[in-house]
Amino acid sequence: MARLGDDIDDFCVKCKRVMNHAVVSLLNDGPAKVRCRTCHSDHDYRHELAPPPKIDPRKLAAQAEKAAALAAAGGTPEAPAVEGETPVVEKAAKGRKKA
Repeated sequence: MARLGDDIDDFCVKCKRVMNHAVVSLLNDGPAKVRCRTCHSDHDYRHELAPPPKIDPRKLAAQAEKAAALAAAGGTPEAPAVEGETPVVEKAAKGRKKA
């Protein structure tokens, strides 16, 4: 049971993080609105849950096409298309060469 002014953790929509909040209003003995103690923005109580990530439908369609093309070719991004064939990995030179 929360009371007005109590400290409560919640996801802040402005800060994009779980932060300390103060209870601003109550509904059925639970917090309804909260105020972030960092940025002072008011929002509905979200039960510490972040909103789901936004997925671009064009990007999702491109990933599906790429996966379908790899499946049709018989390979996956992690494994080579032909058995026994190992992928070549080149290492980049780090730093300066010693003389």
